[in-house]
Amino acid sequence: MTISQALRTTLFYLLLSSSAFLWCIVSVLAAPFLPFRRRYRFVIQNWCRCAVWLARVVVGIRYQVRGLEHIPAQPCVILANHQSTWETFFLSALFEPLSQVVKRELLRVPFFGWAMALLKPIAIDRSNPKAALKQLAKQGDERLKQGAWVLIFPEGTRIPPGQIGKFSRGGASLAVNAGLPLLPIAHNAGEFWPKQGWGKRPGTVQVIIGVPMHAEGEGPRAIAELNERAFAWVCERQTELRGAAPQLASLAEQA
Repeated sequence: MTISQALRTTLFYLLLSSSAFLWCIVSVLAAPFLPFRRRYRFVIQNWCRCAVWLARVVVGIRYQVRGLEHIPAQPCVILANHQSTWETFFLSALFEPLSQVVKRELLRVPFFGWAMALLKPIAIDRSNPKAALKQLAKQGDERLKQGAWVLIFPEGTRIPPGQIGKFSRGGASLAVNAGLPLLPIAHNAGEFWPKQGWGKRPGTVQVIIGVPMHAEGEGPRAIAELNERAFAWVCERQTELRGAAPQLASLAEQA
């Protein structure tokens, strides 16, 4: 990374952190008096748009989106690969209102956690996987019924570009049980916002939104098949984005 890019990245983090701190304070004071949809726009959507804009203007991370026409009118379950923080900002700005899985402990962080708690996230206890799955099923279904999109990163953690982590069945199970489709999304944000280190590289993130996937039937078999289909689609798009077959960390979870 050049000295110029290092300075730009430092400036980016300073602007991002200071804006987040100030916005969280304003949000904690103002958001409780707003209805949920307007609260989401005020607290999350506007700030995430600002974060994506800062990434573009300060460090040169632009983006192109294909498949916007595939987004259904009714909110459903979004399944996306996870490589960086950028896609969290971008997807939170694109879909509204959107609920996503967060660690329960984050809600206790002063100002940041308090502001996040106002937006009905799916707060889970990651130290207890079985309880976390039940929380995802219960709270995710509630959010869908309330008219919110639910974002799931089925890999569970950020995976470097060129690799695909195993897909948990939580997102597919949520969609099947709710009678709603999965909206698959693939991207290569990790090429420019790497998982390791603080450096950022200028370039254009490619985001691909697929055709909504509907389950073929009900029950465990339908969930497994839908999860496999989403996994295969993301693998194919990653191959397309990198121009070579990705290294598969694992097949979609079988158990």
